[in-house]
Order: sequence, then C-alpha cells, then structure tokens
Amino acid sequence: MTNSYHPVEQSKRTAIVDILRGWAILGVAIGNYLDFLYIGIEKDIKYDTFSEVLQIINRYFFAAKSWTLLTLLFGYGFAILINNVASKGKNPVAFFTWRMALLFILAFINSSFWLGDILKDYAFLGLVLLLFYRCSAKTLAVISTVIVLTVPFLMAYINGLKIEHTAISSNPEYLKLYHSGNWIDFFRFNLLASLYEQIIVPGYAITAHYVMLGCMLFGFMLQKLNFFNRLIELKKLLQYVCIISFLCAVVIGIGFNIAIIYKAGFLKFFHPLYWLVLSTMIFISTGICLLYINGKLKTIFSYFSAGGKMTLTNYISQNILAALIFSGIGLGIADTMPYWFYFSLAVFIFVVQLFISKWWLSKYNYGPIEWLWRSASYREWFPLRKIQPEVTPADIKTM
Repeated sequence: MTNSYHPVEQSKRTAIVDILRGWAILGVAIGNYLDFLYIGIEKDIKYDTFSEVLQIINRYFFAAKSWTLLTLLFGYGFAILINNVASKGKNPVAFFTWRMALLFILAFINSSFWLGDILKDYAFLGLVLLLFYRCSAKTLAVISTVIVLTVPFLMAYINGLKIEHTAISSNPEYLKLYHSGNWIDFFRFNLLASLYEQIIVPGYAITAHYVMLGCMLFGFMLQKLNFFNRLIELKKLLQYVCIISFLCAVVIGIGFNIAIIYKAGFLKFFHPLYWLVLSTMIFISTGICLLYINGKLKTIFSYFSAGGKMTLTNYISQNILAALIFSGIGLGIADTMPYWFYFSLAVFIFVVQLFISKWWLSKYNYGPIEWLWRSASYREWFPLRKIQPEVTPADIKTM
C-alpha cells in the first residue's frame, strides 16, 4: 500500500530538537528509576551524603523539567507533522487521530511494564491539540501564557481537594502482585496503579495535564515561528531568555522554599511549583541551545542527538529493563537499594542507549519502535535499513 504523503526525511530533521529530546529522556529515565525506590510499603528512607548530593541534582536539574521539555517538543513535532500532511492535501485530523490511536496502543503496552507511563497523556492531549492546529502563533502564545499564569491557582485549588484514592504502589495486598513473579500479576499491578494513581487522581489528571497542554501549545507556537531553525539569528534573544529564566528560577525557588518552611497561608490559593519548574526548564533548554550554536560539546551532542531520534524506543526499553531489574518477574530488588543506586543505574543505562542509538542509526533509518509507529501511521512500510551506495571503479582513488 502506498500513499502520496510521506514523513519528514531524517536528513531534514533539526539537530538541536533531537539533542533536547536526548537530554529530556535522560531526565525522564532518572525520575522513573528513582520512583522504584518508593514502590513498596511506606518506610523511612535514610540518605547518605552521595545520595543527598544526587537528590539536589535531580531536584534542580531533572525533576519535572525533563517531562515538561519533552512535552514542549511533542507539540513542536505535532506542528511539523500536521503541516507536512496538510501540505500534501490530506486530512490532518483523520491522520493524526489514527496516529494517536496507535500511540494509545503503545501506551497500554508501556503501562503494563511501568505505572508512570506518559504516552497515554500525549495520545490524549494530541487529540486535544487538533482543536488548535489552525491557530496563529499569536493565539497560541496567548493561550499558553494564560495557562502558565493560572496554573498556580489551579494547583492550589486541586491540592485543597480531599479526595481518597487507592495507593496501589504502597498497599501490601497489591504489592503481592508486583513481587509474585507472575507476568499477568505484574501487568495487573501496573495497570491498576496507572488507573488509581494517575488517571483518576486530580493532581495528575487535571493539574499535570493542564501544564502539558500549555507546554504543547508553546512548542506548537515555536514551530510556527521556525524558532529552532533560527537560533543563530536569535542568539541575543536566547541569551536574554537564559539570564532572565535563571533569575526567575532563583527568586521563585528561594521564595517558594521559604513559604513551605513557614507554611505561608497564600499556598492554599497560590502554589507556584510549576513556575519554578518551567523557568528552570527554559533556563536549561536555552543554555543547551547556546552551547550548540557556539559549537561546544559537538561529540556529546552528536550522541544526544542519536538518542533523541530514538526517544520512543529508548523510553519504552528503559521501562522494560527496569521491570526486569526491580520487579518479581526479574531480579526482584525493588525498593531495597540506596537512592544513589537508582540514579546511577538510570544514567548508566541511558549512556549505553546513546552508544546503541548511534550505532543503530548508522545502519538503520529509524529506531525500531519509531519505524513501526511511522509505518502504521502512514499505512506503508518504510525502508528500515539504510541503502549503502554502490562503489564503482571511478569512485576508487589510487595513490
């Protein structure tokens, strides 16, 4: 089966976008692996000095900053795909609805291995984004700004709701499923935890999705402005944004911590956590962009770019590996290890994935899961293996 419209060629991808995706998937891996420390009966956790240092690094550089950046880039990629499909005279709504249905399938598989899956959120919000795909950059900027400005009020309100929910990941009865060693029990545990601890919990179902929508719309706006292809032209702006976002993160962070320590009354109606997260995420992202356009860290960035091109494959494989290491279907070490172990393991696995991604993409056009999703989306088998050009005698130079 063939179609008259095709995806963007790999050679036309914007390198910095893949680099940022690579950075984001590192933070997602760290956050997900650290969560395994808390899957178990609630207990006091003692942290050694090394673990405390890693806690600080995670809190200020990765926690929530990674998935918000990845979400922004999802919105950016959505815009590219919509434009590509629409420019070929095809129905972008029908195409993207089918593509998100496929992502729901991948999300279900991933949720069977990991209770913190984010693909289901992207699939749902991807459908919501279709309501905005005809909006101008100005309209998208206004909507995303309104979301950012109002999220502290929404979060404070949601936090004030006293809603009981089943804590699957710390309930001894359900933990038996996690540790049983039976695959069906393990899948059941993760799917139940996904339902009760994410899908129906207001703090995640409402607040987190509200933030995700704002990030996606902002990413959509950046694509309409051709932002990532104009970084050199916008270097001065990047420098200003980097400095301002850093100052905002510092001021908000200090004020927020003081408010928590002294239990400030305004936190009941104004909770600025996501202001801190988003300002830090913007600071880190613009910093990476500045390093990139200044020609720094070229070798490291080439590996991050390869990892970013295989974000979906790397993300799902990270979760499957974690299941085999921590749960009863694998080694079963669960929550028995110190904090630094989970952090270090995530970094180690990510680094290995970077080398594998670099090698894989030297031989193949796409990551394996990206290739399956792409082929199913377009209903056409795309060539997976790269075609090596034939060498003719005229190409051979002799000395």
